Amino acid sequence: MKTAIEITIKNRIPEIEHVCDAVAEFSRKHNVADKIIFTLHLAIDEILTNIISYGYSDPNEHIINICYSLQKDYLQLKIIDDSNPYDPAAAPEPDVEASLEDRKIGGLGIYLIKNMMDDIKYSSESGKNTLVLTKKCDYT
Repeated sequence: MKTAIEITIKNRIPEIEHVCDAVAEFSRKHNVADKIIFTLHLAIDEILTNIISYGYSDPNEHIINICYSLQKDYLQLKIIDDSNPYDPAAAPEPDVEASLEDRKIGGLGIYLIKNMMDDIKYSSESGKNTLVLTKKCDYT
């Protein structure tokens, strides 16, 4: 049975659901727990929304590649795009103790991803950003 899928989308918000659906379907075929699938859905939605909404300096069509793989005891989601470089792993932590009135807008989604995933690695080379999210889990 295949242990990885590759998905290519354009930088359009409606395409995010296609990625989430493909990852969920593939995960269910490999008996990944619904709780982990939900975590992946949140991470995919947040990361791709940020890339599409804030990453590009032009209105042109861009391609985003997603590779989702199942390893022995972890899942890995790799996102490759040509947006402006941005390392979400280095994003400042929001003040989650501040009142809603005093809290800055933004940053909470990245904060959640950092706390839901076990590892986040980012690199930028030759105009391409690569973000690798890893989640430890058991599946069959």
